[in-house]
Amino acid sequence: MTESLIEIPGYQVHGRLGKGGMAEVYLATQESLHRKVAVKVLLSADDQAFSQRFIKEGHIVASLHHPSIITIYDIDQLADGRYYLAMEFVPGGDLAQRKGEVFEPQRALRIVRQIASGLAVVHDKGLVHRDIKPANILFRADGTAVITDFGVAKAMELDHDLTQFGIAVGSPAYSSPEQAQCQPLDARTDIYSLGVILLEMLSGANPFRGASYPQTVMNHVQMDVPILPAHLQNYQWLLERMLAKDPDERFADCKVLLASLDELNAQDLDNTRIAPALQLGKPRAAKPRPLWLWLVLGMLLLGGVAGGGYYAYQQLQINNLLAQAEQRLGEGQLLEPVQDNADYLFRQALLLDPDNAQALDGLSRVLQARIGRYLAQAEQRLQEEKLLLPEDDSATFYFRQVLAWEPENLLALAGLKHIAQRFIEHSEQAYKRREFTRALEAIQQGLEVEPGNAQLLKMAADHARRVRAAQTPRSVAKPRSATPRSAPSAQQKPATQNPIKRLWNNIFNN
Repeated sequence: MTESLIEIPGYQVHGRLGKGGMAEVYLATQESLHRKVAVKVLLSADDQAFSQRFIKEGHIVASLHHPSIITIYDIDQLADGRYYLAMEFVPGGDLAQRKGEVFEPQRALRIVRQIASGLAVVHDKGLVHRDIKPANILFRADGTAVITDFGVAKAMELDHDLTQFGIAVGSPAYSSPEQAQCQPLDARTDIYSLGVILLEMLSGANPFRGASYPQTVMNHVQMDVPILPAHLQNYQWLLERMLAKDPDERFADCKVLLASLDELNAQDLDNTRIAPALQLGKPRAAKPRPLWLWLVLGMLLLGGVAGGGYYAYQQLQINNLLAQAEQRLGEGQLLEPVQDNADYLFRQALLLDPDNAQALDGLSRVLQARIGRYLAQAEQRLQEEKLLLPEDDSATFYFRQVLAWEPENLLALAGLKHIAQRFIEHSEQAYKRREFTRALEAIQQGLEVEPGNAQLLKMAADHARRVRAAQTPRSVAKPRSATPRSAPSAQQKPATQNPIKRLWNNIFNN
């Protein structure tokens, strides 16, 4: 049996993209405008306070207009009382899916600039996001970074209503020192969180993340800003300002941060020039130029020739990297061996030319090849009945990894539904054998795969009743006769057992 999808009037629902503790998100088509949307639906209508916060989130985001802020299309309520938000569908995944990746500096700064410009609008409205983290930074198809999830956004002047009770909000690994210590917050806490993200993009790691929550908090409060390697030293001062422990020592707001990013960009452009421009005075008429001037002009000419030679050499390097990358891709060497695979070589070409179309297309093809490979591995694990375990080599693992790269992949979505159905079948077979513990275990495993599966949720709720019904005699036993009762003959057994056995076989084997 296939799980029925949620029904949302005016929307054609295609599948679920994800689920959190309080809400789930579906991919759908808004029928009136024929556009793909993401619909965030509350799991329950019982918590009125949370429902009001959910509606407030929608109103907050709908009031913000910026290319780097998610767009809200609709806020409404389902027939069962649950509220939902319909928002733009952002197909490029989130920054958390790029965990461990070292970004080329200009790309990292471009993302920071886009997020900072969006946060400037948020802060101008008197709000603070309070949960800037990689999972809340999405990417459109054109690569634009987008801020999402304003569920804990709060007016700055009202922030004390949580902090005065010692309630910390946000994600500890990206929280500012004042946020981790439950102190009043303002726009500068978002700047700190964005600084942690910049550090993670430049280095590939978040050094503040500890083995426990208390350790993470202490790291934010006490740990010095890490020193970047020599080739990234131009960005050290930027991190120092964004990650200052004292908010007063950080950038005052995102507008100042954006101005500093402009200055940094101008410095980078200056550093790429062949030689500094010379301020030459206007020569007097009929006066010959001095020898030193001829020498300088000659050096500039030689520098120009050398610069042209360097450019040609760089292009040769890029072409060579692209050729090797295409060869590795054709050989199926997507990520291995280290520093000699398609993914690595395409990225090396992008370090030399960040906008190289062939390298960008190559990375896209590498990803599609990885998706194809993982789908094949998922199918193999299905055949081997490795549905949920081992955790890093099961059908569920491979399908989920595909969805992390491509959230609307229909094969992966259908694969998870198929796994959930397998666990439903396993549970029913266990009930038939009166193995009630195994039946409940299969239900729980199915819910690990699809937490919102309606049939599995119903089976979990009905488990105790089914066990009692199976253990309760159907009729009162007759008084025992003095004469021993003869055992049923071999001809009698098929009449009482085989029809049921045949029924189960027809359901589960055909």
